Amino acid sequence: QVHLVESGGGSVQAGGSLRISCAVSGYTVSNGDMGWFRQAAGKEREGVARIRNYGSTRYADSVKGRFTISRDNAKNTLFLEMNTLKPEDTAMYYCAAVYTDGDSLAPAAYRYWGQGTQVTVSS
Repeated sequence: QVHLVESGGGSVQAGGSLRISCAVSGYTVSNGDMGWFRQAAGKEREGVARIRNYGSTRYADSVKGRFTISRDNAKNTLFLEMNTLKPEDTAMYYCAAVYTDGDSLAPAAYRYWGQGTQVTVSS
């Protein structure tokens, strides 16, 4: 049974930083692609970042250069470091595991999801 639990969200001013975490059980984070997604109010879920089993990373254009996806294999935890946050980054952030097929920044490519952690950026 795969379980994903996000934490670390909150409210910050524009230009600030947050580091959110995804604690994983029932699955080894280094076994395959994992991703971070977000869903703003009134919008569909979109891919933010993904990391492959060997460590290669990919980012949406909107966050490239500001966000960093990483993992701690010993703790079996996925992270997303968010810097220079903008109001348009406001969303519920979800982690996803067990990549199946297709675009690795598409929600449909993943089988398991956490319940999300809210990030709100004000200015």
